[in-house]
Amino acid sequence: MNYRHAYHAGNFADVVKHVVLSRLVEYLKQKDKAFRVIDTHAGIGRYDLSSTEAQKTGEWQGGIGRLVDAALDAPAAALLAPYLEAVRSLNPEGGVKKYPGSPLIARHLMRKQDRLSAIELQFQDAAKLRALFAGDFQTRVIELDGWLALGAHLPPKEKRGLVLVDPPFEEEGEFARLIDGLQKARKRWPGGIYALWYPVKDRKAVAAFRKALVQSGIPKLLDIGFEIRPPSAEPSLDGSGMVVVNPPFTLEGELRTLLPALHKLLVIEKPAHWTLEWLAA
Repeated sequence: MNYRHAYHAGNFADVVKHVVLSRLVEYLKQKDKAFRVIDTHAGIGRYDLSSTEAQKTGEWQGGIGRLVDAALDAPAAALLAPYLEAVRSLNPEGGVKKYPGSPLIARHLMRKQDRLSAIELQFQDAAKLRALFAGDFQTRVIELDGWLALGAHLPPKEKRGLVLVDPPFEEEGEFARLIDGLQKARKRWPGGIYALWYPVKDRKAVAAFRKALVQSGIPKLLDIGFEIRPPSAEPSLDGSGMVVVNPPFTLEGELRTLLPALHKLLVIEKPAHWTLEWLAA
């Protein structure tokens, strides 16, 4: 898989991932004390949905394109508001022509005392990210393998915050690296919130990943599953998931409001389901 996120920006998986990210950041803001968001695979931060790459796949049309102007029930609309405000901040004329990546969404939601570490390995992408946040003293862009950041950059000096791990899954063994990286990170910072994204393509690999997490002994694991279609005949992105470690006590209830609303808008073919499961309570 030759992965470039420009082809996939704003798709259903981005929407679900970024909605969860926004709810985690909003929770951290409930206390005055500063926090840090560490994004280990940050990308370029902002995506042009009129680009050749985005237009070639059109994936955003089945994601943020369906959501941005959708009519929603009041409870879901209130929970989605921070995320949608971040998207609309790039699209003042309405609609959606540009889409914010996870570092830009996190930064949009932060207060003046909070900080962002945006980590990206690819030289060209890191340069674009650095240009995007030029002059922003609250954001530090680091050209580094994101897996190494799970050791070198933990714990943050703020001692509060969130680590988003969103690897491209372009190499073998990414599920194993997720578990290994999480175990190393928790030894350094057991109290941090961790959000681990994964694709639902190889169902056996996903099941093995979840089983390995259960057997790891790591406490407080909330698994979020979101499928848009039944298993495809050929390997395809039929869904995505996120495992949140040390989730806020508010998150499960919020997701039980959000996931049905998002699923109704984003599902392509039934039977397809969303799930919310405690792998370790």
